[in-house]
Amino acid sequence: MILAVGLAVVAAFCFALASALHQKAAKQQQPHAALDPRLLLRLLRSPLWLWAWVPDTAGVALQALALRFGTLVTVQPVLSSGLLMAVLIEARLNRRRVLRRDLVAVVLGAAGLAAFVAVAGAQTGQTDPPASRWWAPGLAAVSVVAASALVSRWLHGAARGALLGFAGGVAYSLTAALVKAVLGHYHGDLLTAVVDWRVAALAGSALTGLLLTQNAFQSGRLAAPLTALTLTDPVVSVLLGVIVFDETIALTGPKIAGLAAASAAIVAGIWLAGKASAASQGSDAG
Repeated sequence: MILAVGLAVVAAFCFALASALHQKAAKQQQPHAALDPRLLLRLLRSPLWLWAWVPDTAGVALQALALRFGTLVTVQPVLSSGLLMAVLIEARLNRRRVLRRDLVAVVLGAAGLAAFVAVAGAQTGQTDPPASRWWAPGLAAVSVVAASALVSRWLHGAARGALLGFAGGVAYSLTAALVKAVLGHYHGDLLTAVVDWRVAALAGSALTGLLLTQNAFQSGRLAAPLTALTLTDPVVSVLLGVIVFDETIALTGPKIAGLAAASAAIVAGIWLAGKASAASQGSDAG
């Protein structure tokens, strides 16, 4: 489990760096409607956006390894540290000093994540759940994403970015769960694995998440969509881990209070990081 946590932390750093670079590239493009593939076609001609895939790809590989050695319930919340790291990365890229409020957010969130992992005591469930376990959560995820994309047409700025970031978080958490399912189902037959429905579903959810997040990055500052994405991903992943994979977390005695406190610290740290990032970008713009 320690190895899985370590891999997830490094993956979070890679995702944070990639998000900062992707957002900068997306802001340079003409705004598009949610799920409009023309945005990706334009971004494919952006060198900055393409270079951002180097840390992003490394993050995906490290996330897959973390999911191989650890539970979904543990790995995905650790990945939420990406927003906290993004605060420090943003300061470095903009060549400004890190504000005290930024450091408080990082320390608070990191402490909450460490406490969550320690207290939760996540137990591994199934590695290859049957297709019947996927129908209900899969349909729910698709419905939420579709509704969010529709409502976003009437929103602007940070509100639109946050809603699309939320939808992207749902799509990415489903992608992470499918990655774990593909790895658990693979037994050495590459052809069988490639034509499996899980791989097709994984590709679809990953592409949907990519479209939503890049579109969200066009709406306002990075803080709004990335905060919504970071908060949504681990929550939905925990639900998928419990519902689909039969993973369990400790919910007895004083551990309930410990989990509540740890979760509150994570939320407070991520919220403070988002506010700090927004304030910093606003000051930089001025």
